[in-house]
Amino acid sequence: MTERIIGLPPVITEQSKVLILGSMPSVLSLENKEYYGNPRNHFWHILSGVLEQQPVENYEDKIDILKKHNIALWDTIGSCIRDGSLDSSIREEVTNDLPALLSSYPSLQLIACNGTKSYQTLNKYFSSEDLSNLPVIKLPSSSPIPGRYNKTLEEKIEVWKEILTYL
Repeated sequence: MTERIIGLPPVITEQSKVLILGSMPSVLSLENKEYYGNPRNHFWHILSGVLEQQPVENYEDKIDILKKHNIALWDTIGSCIRDGSLDSSIREEVTNDLPALLSSYPSLQLIACNGTKSYQTLNKYFSSEDLSNLPVIKLPSSSPIPGRYNKTLEEKIEVWKEILTYL
């Protein structure tokens, strides 16, 4: 029997303007206690490109860059049952308390979903009112797993630049 897994706490400050929501951290990310801790995931490369920053290796430095640019991180799913790391394996999901987070951080202006699973879960469980009527956008997944609508890293960076309007 597979055990229920618990996600990571949010990375957020009082000045955060954009909340990027993943679905649920990978096995490697949970082991490392780091968002996007699998080196194959494109997340940190995408953000470096969007923010025009040199990539950094140290996790604390990555988080400092996000905070400096008023970007928060969390996941739509707070706990679930999952074998492996694939979103398609997620079952019995329980969402994070996004309404409480949004009411605690009124500086947030945009919810940006990293991939389809995050976006679908958000729309399944939360109304616009639950989400403080903030705009919600779906961004191409930073996952390295090939999908139906794969984009190159450069194409992902271009689409993700939409968040700059809110920073």
